[in-house]
Amino acid sequence: MAVATTRGAVTARRRVTINDVAQHLDLTKGTVSRALNGYSDISESTRLKVRRAADQLGYRPLSHAQAIRTGRARSIGLVLQVSEHDGHRPFVADFLAGVSEGASREDWTLTVATAENDGDTLRLLEKISDERKADGFILPRTLIDDPRIAFLRSHDTPFVLYGRTGEASGCAWYDIKSEDAMAEAVMRLARLGHKRIGFMPGAPGYTYAELRLGGYKRGLEDAGLPCDPALICDPAVDRETGNNRAEQLLTIPNPPTAIVCSVDQAALGVYDAARRHNLKIGRDLSLIAYDGIPEGGFVDPPLSTYAVNIRKAGERLADLLIQRARGADPEDLRELDQARFLNRGSHGPAPRRTHLKQ
Repeated sequence: MAVATTRGAVTARRRVTINDVAQHLDLTKGTVSRALNGYSDISESTRLKVRRAADQLGYRPLSHAQAIRTGRARSIGLVLQVSEHDGHRPFVADFLAGVSEGASREDWTLTVATAENDGDTLRLLEKISDERKADGFILPRTLIDDPRIAFLRSHDTPFVLYGRTGEASGCAWYDIKSEDAMAEAVMRLARLGHKRIGFMPGAPGYTYAELRLGGYKRGLEDAGLPCDPALICDPAVDRETGNNRAEQLLTIPNPPTAIVCSVDQAALGVYDAARRHNLKIGRDLSLIAYDGIPEGGFVDPPLSTYAVNIRKAGERLADLLIQRARGADPEDLRELDQARFLNRGSHGPAPRRTHLKQ
């Protein structure tokens, strides 16, 4: 038969209850409950003390009972759209691991669904929300005009953006200042003597694409270089399109000696175009991109790029969403971080002249 000693040290195998934790700490059951559920009227030191004792004693709340009592499922919702150009990239695993880790620290779970298109995404957001399988959602890959945001706003459902958006009121987010990375890439190349620096934009409509284009233009201005529209090609988000867009840049009169790409996948296509023109990347044509995908480390020469700590992004988004679900003001939940430059061999001093195969 299970018994509990004075101060609540549980010595038998029965399930540890919230009363056991309260007795162990000499606190009221209500205080322990509010501390475990993150209420703002409980001090941080008390929350930490209660959580530590709960872990030591092996207390685990009954999720269905807790959901009835608090109105929360204690679950983070995430709908991934597999039709996007990078829907199956390896870093998705790191992102999910980060979100799961951030959620588990607060004894929350993660509910993940995959959608085929925009309409399917909205359907799943509504379904998961209506079935109370999640208390809010992380929205990755934000659009300037994002229908997911409009939908969740209209349903008064908490959400946090992995990115930024056009109409920012009422939005919480974690994002990387990729515009700073683009500006810095241009400055790096300008310091190496490049005066004709091309740019390959990202997918139209996405906030990141607009920000990175703005960063490229800011970099030109800071370097004292003119912004030539001929040096900005059409968007590219994969290797094949990057190859075609690089061809567009390399065959204009007075072509660039360097190219900055919004995404690494497109930059891989620049290698293909350079080979056709007998150009050696890093010597005859410099290249800097953004993402830090593994493939960039295996091309010759390895791709110079700005890498993002995807696992950390997932952790921070989980933490911000949990705060948002607990009632924090979304506009107090905005974090911007920086990408890390991987200084590799795909960029170098400007060549004296470029020979293109006709």
